[in-house]
Amino acid sequence: MKIYILTLFPELFECYIKSGLVAKACENGLLEFHFINYRDFTDDPHRTVDDLPYGGGAGMVIKPEPVIKAFLSIPEEEREKAMRIIPSARGALFDQTWAEKMSRAETLIFFAARYKGFDQRISELMDATELSIGDYILQGGELPTMVMIDAAIRLIPGFLGDKDSAATDSFSDVSRILSAPDYTRPQEFMGKKVPDVLLSGNHEAIRRWRRREGIKLTMERRPDLIKLSKLTDEDIEFINELRDWIKERLREKENRAE
Repeated sequence: MKIYILTLFPELFECYIKSGLVAKACENGLLEFHFINYRDFTDDPHRTVDDLPYGGGAGMVIKPEPVIKAFLSIPEEEREKAMRIIPSARGALFDQTWAEKMSRAETLIFFAARYKGFDQRISELMDATELSIGDYILQGGELPTMVMIDAAIRLIPGFLGDKDSAATDSFSDVSRILSAPDYTRPQEFMGKKVPDVLLSGNHEAIRRWRRREGIKLTMERRPDLIKLSKLTDEDIEFINELRDWIKERLREKENRAE
């Protein structure tokens, strides 16, 4: 996969691409990163990329000219087949479905904004998809770009050492249920023990425990996902068993908050 990142701060990505599995994937030819700085496509001594917004108001807006020129510096065959993304607070919410879609692309192009954001014509001319990683504002689009890349590339076959690892993550199946808690050695630590079922060697019992615990966490922390999930008969059985427990936990939380 080729990943082009258009940004004013390419240095922010240096540590990311030189560390851990990302560095290994680059060495093995699985990933190829290219960084393009908007300032390299300006024609004034100050390398100006921003200007005042029409209509007045606070902040500065990144002008279309340097961004479009930066985009056109990418080989045409890459531009044409690429998935183009602008991290933006106005965008649709980025989730695992988007990560899966990105992981299947041959080429990704990210446009990272700064200041108050991009001139709207950039998004329209680029036919780019605006995506948000959450309901909050950051200094620029570089961190959201890293978040989206990280979520997508770990789904590329061969990126993770354990091919089954991503399949057991939260949001990894069609039901989008959160993953169950994980445990490792020692069996007891500071009075906390590993659940007996995980030591039993009974694979079916372990599978059911993990699914039930995942549903329990989802009902407690992200009940909105339950409504969106494609549930099995077993899942519905677990939900019915857990209703009273969830209600009690929610009452406890409300009492602590008062």
